[in-house]
Amino acid sequence: MEHHVYFWFKDERKNDADRAAFEEGLRKLAQSRNLAAGTWGTSAPTPERPVTDHSWDYGISFKFATLADHDAYQGDDPHHNEFVASFKDWWAKVLVMDLEPR
Repeated sequence: MEHHVYFWFKDERKNDADRAAFEEGLRKLAQSRNLAAGTWGTSAPTPERPVTDHSWDYGISFKFATLADHDAYQGDDPHHNEFVASFKDWWAKVLVMDLEPR
């Protein structure tokens, strides 16, 4: 399965120092033993269209070999727990979209 998360920062967190700290947190998060693969980044500079949303600050796209791996990541994964504890107060909005590939 795939786990996609989009983060919108609170205005006071939109600075270079906080972005650097968040990116370090994302690097650590991506080291989770539960992930099969993953990447993170910022909105790509694609053309504006009615169906695109460039308003978010960071996004992650993680792949899990099984739903059980995803559930372990959400449950007792130290990388995930540390990331959430460190940054949960930084977000104005978070959107999660999980995908079951067919």
